[in-house]
Amino acid sequence: MTRTPVVLGVESSCDETGFGLVSEGTLLGQGLASSASQHAEFGGVVPEIAARAHLDAAVPTLQIALKDAGVELGDITHVAATSGPGLATAVHVGLAAAKSVAWALDVPLYGVHHLAGHAAADTLEHGPLPERSIVLIVSGGHTSILAIGDLVRDPIEHLGDTLDDAAGEAFDKVARLLGLGYPGGPVISRAAVDGDPKAFAFPRAMMRSGDPAYTFSFSGLKTAVARTVETIERAGDPVPVADIAASFEQAVVDVLVAKSVKAVKARGLDTLVIVGGVAANARLRAVAAERCEREGIELRIPPPRLCTDNGAMIAAVGDLLVRSGVEASGLGIAADPSAVLHGAQLPLPR
Repeated sequence: MTRTPVVLGVESSCDETGFGLVSEGTLLGQGLASSASQHAEFGGVVPEIAARAHLDAAVPTLQIALKDAGVELGDITHVAATSGPGLATAVHVGLAAAKSVAWALDVPLYGVHHLAGHAAADTLEHGPLPERSIVLIVSGGHTSILAIGDLVRDPIEHLGDTLDDAAGEAFDKVARLLGLGYPGGPVISRAAVDGDPKAFAFPRAMMRSGDPAYTFSFSGLKTAVARTVETIERAGDPVPVADIAASFEQAVVDVLVAKSVKAVKARGLDTLVIVGGVAANARLRAVAAERCEREGIELRIPPPRLCTDNGAMIAAVGDLLVRSGVEASGLGIAADPSAVLHGAQLPLPR
């Protein structure tokens, strides 16, 4: 008798240790541990600390996921793991854990591209992606606009990426400038609630008519914030943290939404999917919803719990690969910390 596939997903590309279980498009359960608090004093992720935290968290987090899903270890039929991109030491820990489970259970193992996982996360909330869509991936390490068809069968087309800082990285740096702590996304968002998004006219980079249509740049915005803070401090005035946070956040959101909507319209499509850690930002969600409604575009954004790095999104890719009959990567799959996104599955090294 054929068993119903139960796919275990393993994620360890940065500072979250994630295990998730998906079966035929349905999220059964997940476990998630974060080492963010251990990195806070450094203002960013320290790879060695992250790797040790993954090692400590792997077994307990897997047990949480199994309990949450109501399944036993032996019920797992396939394993999928992030094999890149990410911090090299961190990726290796999660991939080793996935290989151990796959070997012990004698089940197929799939190497998954981390960013494809973010795109697949939305399917756990809203069902299959449409035949064609534009996907904005916006996170601490990546800001990209992609044209996507069948996520696991069709090549993924990069329309544009960031030239420098990713949006999430800019949030972290500005939060540090304002003394708000780490990670920057949540603290900037909280500070911005009481601020005026029009208080400071921060730049919207790469938005002129001759600029690449889908390319981002946030380093200049970060510099503009830094100079503003320096000028205010030199004058001996208190820094209006809320107003700066709100104006910075609005500048980022304006560019993200404008370029993404432009891509949807230019391709003659009707669906925009926004994923990644920054997709949890309330201002981004609100502005994108208003703009998409005005333009007649369907907007899909997963709930915040599926925006940040997690094992469920990797299991979602694995589940799609299994249901599409794609050959497994096998235990020989290697970590590829600098993997470029061409497809959902990462191949064996040649």
